[in-house]
Amino acid sequence: MSEIQSTFQPPSSDGKPFVPEWQAPPATKEVHDFAKLTTIDLSLLDSSDPSVVADLVATTKRAIKEDGFLYLVNYGVTIEQLHRQFAIAQYLHRNISEEDKERLLWDPATGLFAGYKPGFGWKREKGAVDGIEHFNFYHEQFSDINNIPTCIHPFIDEIIAFCEFLTQSVNRRLLRLLSKVLELDDDFLWNKVQSQKGPVGEGYLRHALFHPLQEDTKKLGGGLRMNGHHDYGTTTLLFSVPISCLQIYGNDEKWRYVGYNPGSLVVNLGETLEIISGGHFKATRHRVYQPPSDQAHEQRLSLVLFNAAEGSLRVSPAMESPLLQREGCINEQGVYRGFKTLMDNGMPVPTMREWREIQIATLPEPNLKKEMKTLEVNGKLMYQRDLFGIPVVIPV
Repeated sequence: MSEIQSTFQPPSSDGKPFVPEWQAPPATKEVHDFAKLTTIDLSLLDSSDPSVVADLVATTKRAIKEDGFLYLVNYGVTIEQLHRQFAIAQYLHRNISEEDKERLLWDPATGLFAGYKPGFGWKREKGAVDGIEHFNFYHEQFSDINNIPTCIHPFIDEIIAFCEFLTQSVNRRLLRLLSKVLELDDDFLWNKVQSQKGPVGEGYLRHALFHPLQEDTKKLGGGLRMNGHHDYGTTTLLFSVPISCLQIYGNDEKWRYVGYNPGSLVVNLGETLEIISGGHFKATRHRVYQPPSDQAHEQRLSLVLFNAAEGSLRVSPAMESPLLQREGCINEQGVYRGFKTLMDNGMPVPTMREWREIQIATLPEPNLKKEMKTLEVNGKLMYQRDLFGIPVVIPV
């Protein structure tokens, strides 16, 4: 098993423009029924004690089968290093020029979120105000400095180094842990599934800024800021922030906030791993909702790395897994069920690039419910999108 750098060593900030520190806003003081996520200590994966590693694998197996979300701690980035990245993201949103906003304007109809998202919906064309701004860094942004805002040119080495550590170290170690759950070679998911092109592979890094929700926007969406959905990739690494907006849909069919866990990564598994695992890994529905009332006036700054599979892959269950051979597949699980139906009928499944690009290009607006058809499942009203003949169902 090859050695992987376990601690982040960022480039120096000496000689660069001054960047004000990011001051984390206060966590909510309200009492909520927060989601109870399992905490995984990634450093235990390197333990020389086989029983420690075995316990870690068992805990992970249980967490991802039940929740699909977990907290990841001791992954190699200090709180000071993390806050520097938040400070750079804050600097981007405070200093991006109107010229760069126009020049780097995104176009999701292409199947990519690349570039600048203005605060008016999820299309290139101007829609209803939603108060959400992004800058999304794909491989193309990192490969040409002219594809990023001018204001952060001095800091691009720090952003790239951060992404490379997250992909080459944190995500690779996480995929080793998940490969162990499948009882496969340690680097099975890294070598056979994960895209490794550039700092972010075929995924992307997002610097997101959620402005306080305006009353008109709240009326349109009922407090919903991003529709319920699954992530389509391999893993999503979201840095825990004090403003509670992320909610996950539990097995009891209730939405719950994910609480603040300072310095931790909130990890969720995407549809790619749900399919590869034959449904043993759960791609969990989640959404972004208005925060508790004592945080309604605060901005929410968010850093997210979306990891993705090699785009040309047509994924199917890894039947060489002793776990799948022993326990079979979980055929009723989410998107895997749709892919299985296609495979059982001898029809080709979409490539991972096709699957992610159609989801982005056809993404409905949170405040335009008329774009989505509804159906009733076990007494619950659901929205449904049909993509390549695969139904994608999320709760209203």
